[in-house]
Amino acid sequence: MMNAIETRIRFMSKRSPATASLDPARTAAQLAQLTRLRPTLAIVLGSGFGHAMERMQVEAGISYAKLTGFPHPSVGGHSGTVNFGWFGEAPVCVLSGRAHFYEGHSMAEVTFPVRVLAAFGIKDVLLTNAAGGINRKFRAGDFMSIEDHINFMGTNPLRGELAPERERFVDLTRTYDPALGALMQRAARSTKVKLHSGVYLGVSGPSYETPAEIRAFARFGADAVGMSTVPEAIVARQCQLSVAGLSCITNLAAGRSNALLSHADVLASGERVKKTAATLIERFAELHAERD
Repeated sequence: MMNAIETRIRFMSKRSPATASLDPARTAAQLAQLTRLRPTLAIVLGSGFGHAMERMQVEAGISYAKLTGFPHPSVGGHSGTVNFGWFGEAPVCVLSGRAHFYEGHSMAEVTFPVRVLAAFGIKDVLLTNAAGGINRKFRAGDFMSIEDHINFMGTNPLRGELAPERERFVDLTRTYDPALGALMQRAARSTKVKLHSGVYLGVSGPSYETPAEIRAFARFGADAVGMSTVPEAIVARQCQLSVAGLSCITNLAAGRSNALLSHADVLASGERVKKTAATLIERFAELHAERD
């Protein structure tokens, strides 16, 4: 692992000074010095999922602030740490929190952690998020396995300078891996968690959507809406990682109820289902380890 990382560092050192600070291989080498664990699964914990860390046996962890190039989250519910350890007997790398496009970070910064995971040797990634329910069958506290997405963020994370050794024109026909999706369904059945499947629509935020926008998104075929995940999924596919996505429906989208929307309510809803979310993620990791 270290030889491969060191080789990539030498290759990436030829990059321009403007992009030198965003060197995935160099940051992956920092992570490799933390632990001997070399998991193939990484999990990104979004809003509503941070409590899953309580179920994890952490061997090593580090703040994003200490990792070269990692953007530090400024939103409540995103602690900003990379952790190595186990869910049960399953070795995992867990990113607790993410930075968002609406915080002012560039798409390159938002997706940089995914490139680091790929450089480190991760093969599969589970992206989690809090989302507003558009599908009228959804209720607050439900979970949705993401089977596809709609990019309404106004930009694409692959725009601009091409990352070394990567394809520019990435096929997104199967962005979310069907085998990992089936694994999530198995995890839900074994833990008796109600799990929908559906389409996630990503917007830039930070304002919530209008009722008219939600009606339009429903016509487009969206089941849930949120402000993350889509850029990471696109970059993960460019890096040839297999992707699974999991949304916690923390609220009904604008116009789907009489309630006004707030981030505090999103966090409160995540708090109510924290044990369920943690159990589901832990079981998914265990099934992933059994498959490997």
